[in-house]
Amino acid sequence: MNKGDHKTFSAVPASHGFAWLLQSLAVIRLQPGRLLTIAILMQLILGLTQVPLLGLLVILAVPGFNAGVLQAFHVAAQGARPALSTLFGPLASSRHSGRLLGMGAVVFVVGLVTMSVLLAGNELVQDPDLLSRIEQGDVDALAQIDLETVGDMILALAIGIAISGTLSYFTIPLIWFRDRKLWPAIGEGLRAMVVNWKPFLLLGLGLTILVIPVSVVAGLLYSMAGGGGAVAVIVMGLVLVLVLLFQLVLFGTQYCAYRDIFGIGESAPPPPAGPNDDGKFLA
Repeated sequence: MNKGDHKTFSAVPASHGFAWLLQSLAVIRLQPGRLLTIAILMQLILGLTQVPLLGLLVILAVPGFNAGVLQAFHVAAQGARPALSTLFGPLASSRHSGRLLGMGAVVFVVGLVTMSVLLAGNELVQDPDLLSRIEQGDVDALAQIDLETVGDMILALAIGIAISGTLSYFTIPLIWFRDRKLWPAIGEGLRAMVVNWKPFLLLGLGLTILVIPVSVVAGLLYSMAGGGGAVAVIVMGLVLVLVLLFQLVLFGTQYCAYRDIFGIGESAPPPPAGPNDDGKFLA
């Protein structure tokens, strides 16, 4: 990685927003099975967030896993097969792991503060015992929350995700691909998004159009699972795959947008030594 490479970002035309979506699909088509496997592995790890203490570490590590997925897209875009260990490469890098964990802490704090501010004054939401029961999947606890409170919680969660996502969108690839420090990366990433608001607006429109058929198909499949049994398991598996594919598209657009606005080239960490090398980390 070229430590001294501090190339400024580019301002791209609005039409590039749709192009990122198409480019994302094109990269996924190069390695659909491997990229989907990496996405499944990431989801399995994120499932550990419910485990005390370990869950917090997983939350802080999310930006690192995000960087790993972006690296997998970069390897696939170069025509190679990303190793499964690519997902863990950024967190295994002593040079980058601290910054990525720091980004995880920023996202966690921003989300926590956002939720606290937007839900201030709601006694039900501030009940720690009730929240603990909800996190454990207690249906009776959910029944104690009225629809208005549920709506407020969903809105607060959506705003928190939007703010955190905006902060980390370019920060993560800047840390990993260009070796930026945390706070300069946040500032540079935000400036790039503001300058390129038009293509991001079109990207959002394209993703909204794409999510409609995805939601319809997922809803139809979910309704088929009502009968239970083996069919329900298969159908729910298909729904999960559909959701993961859409998630891959989101990661792909993040990679393509970063590549278009900042460029990657020689500044990127090297790909694996071979297409079947699943046992080595990318440092």
